[in-house]
Amino acid sequence: MGGGGAEIKSARKLRLMCLHGFRTSGEIIRKQLTAKWPESVLDKLELVFADAPFPCQGKSQVEGIFYPPYYEWFQFNKEFTEYVNFDECLAYIEDYMIKHGPFDGLLGFSQGAILSVALAGMQANGVALTRVPKIKLVVIISGAKFRNPSIIEKTYSAPIQCRSVHFIGDQDFLKEYGTELLDSFVDPVVIRHPNGHTIPRFDEEGLKSMLTFLERMQKEVIEQKQEISLQNDDVEECLI
Repeated sequence: MGGGGAEIKSARKLRLMCLHGFRTSGEIIRKQLTAKWPESVLDKLELVFADAPFPCQGKSQVEGIFYPPYYEWFQFNKEFTEYVNFDECLAYIEDYMIKHGPFDGLLGFSQGAILSVALAGMQANGVALTRVPKIKLVVIISGAKFRNPSIIEKTYSAPIQCRSVHFIGDQDFLKEYGTELLDSFVDPVVIRHPNGHTIPRFDEEGLKSMLTFLERMQKEVIEQKQEISLQNDDVEECLI
């Protein structure tokens, strides 16, 4: 009986806050994920889809494909070295995580992926998300690094310790930057696909890698909670 109970607990879904791409929305990434990812993956996840804090300030690349409204997390210059409303974006995400959390991690696509990586690194360095639990995993789809020197120092100065899985497309214009990003993580899992800048479907090998990653994370999350529970029990015994 005990073994069966442990298996049931280990199957708890991983709760992820999803950060959509530039000038899209939470509803759009929800539709993309649920249409392309199989139930075997989605059944292991509880996905919470947030809209970015700022209304779209220009033309969206998904106009005519998905209905508005569209949002953006922050604004940036052509070289992607200067950002507007970045601090406001960080504060918005932390407030959202406090209100709707707790979350085990983040899932991001494009601008949302770039932001997810930065949030994990900045939290580890104590400069962001200081009021919420540590991010345990990130799912990065078409990611890259920020290019601002200040953010680079705050984010990538040391290897990011949380677990990560990275989707890199052979035809993605961010492929080079997504590959470079792997050096910022400890033991990253990489899933490659033949497509461009998109949320991909899984081939057989990619699906196996994803399921293995998620099952390992489910086990680690349960073990961490059990360890915290035992520590709390030890503290209570000392107080008696």
